[in-house]
Amino acid sequence: MKKTTRAMLKALTEVNGVPGFEEDVSVVIQKYLPKSVEVSHDRLGSLICTKTGASDGPRIMIPGHMDEIGFMVKLITSDGFIRFAPLGGWPDQVLLSQRVIVRGRKGDVPGLIGAKPPHLMSGDERGKMVKKDAMFIDVGAKNEKEVTDKLGIRVGDPIAPDSPFGTMKNKKLLIGKAWDDRVGCGMFVSILEALEKQEHPNTVYGVGTVQEEVGTRGAQTSAEVVKPDICLVVESGIAADVPGIKPEETQGKLDGGPLLYVLDGGMIGHRRLRDFITDIADECKIPYQLSLLTGGATDGRPIHLHSAGVPTIFIGVPVRYIHCHTGIIHADDYDNTAKLITEVVKRLDANALKSIIGHR
Repeated sequence: MKKTTRAMLKALTEVNGVPGFEEDVSVVIQKYLPKSVEVSHDRLGSLICTKTGASDGPRIMIPGHMDEIGFMVKLITSDGFIRFAPLGGWPDQVLLSQRVIVRGRKGDVPGLIGAKPPHLMSGDERGKMVKKDAMFIDVGAKNEKEVTDKLGIRVGDPIAPDSPFGTMKNKKLLIGKAWDDRVGCGMFVSILEALEKQEHPNTVYGVGTVQEEVGTRGAQTSAEVVKPDICLVVESGIAADVPGIKPEETQGKLDGGPLLYVLDGGMIGHRRLRDFITDIADECKIPYQLSLLTGGATDGRPIHLHSAGVPTIFIGVPVRYIHCHTGIIHADDYDNTAKLITEVVKRLDANALKSIIGHR
């Protein structure tokens, strides 16, 4: 992995952008875009990055959502604690004692997620998982007035996980927050960068969508702008190489190459598009993995139903521990995913589109 790519991924994972508050992520993405890329937005705030090739079509949409799971200030108590509402799917067991950042009118405020100490719990309480609605965020304030006036926090302010980028002892294992789906945002930037030096017979739209974690909303509105012929969703895939996951639940591992999903909770991967991609991977000797999920959906859910239908597939970079404060990816998986999608784009001309859409 290039140093510039690693620096981009560090910036993308460390910037905060929960659903509805993705503006700072958009700024980071634009910093790394090639100069030839044209930038526009839909009315919800999705970022549309257009790279025109030898032809106006096919129109290839490569979405990666900018938002990360987070929280919103729900209530400020009289004694200065914050009750919060989740934005996206948070498992209760990953939250306690985690650091967060509250974005108030006067800037970022560090906080810590807390709950009633186990020493004060009854026997029944100690045997049960602490639920989100029993938790609170401690920002070190004495009362409500200090929270609102001194710290500038009010109901509706966003709250993001606080987790710095880094590596494991194996430097190819990158750790950070928000791989879901800043890895996809970085991916379409890397693809657009690669296409700067290579011809492609189409027009490519790298799209940083908003509000995916709360209902794939930006995907629907940005598809209205792009009007895609083909969609390659770049997302965080699930690395199943950890204890407790059965092979029949899902498949995939770190350092195994990009994950091509034949099924997820919102879409059946387009069969002929899948075969088109795997044939190219075999030709170019790029490793890949086939997998499926019965739960969870991506931006492909609304996009593949756009207009008369859009052949769509979900291509994932394997990630351990999604929807937690910190996850792990492998640098080689990222590079191989970027290489594969770039090779696919280079071959997606009008005849290829006709063969993918074609009916018997």
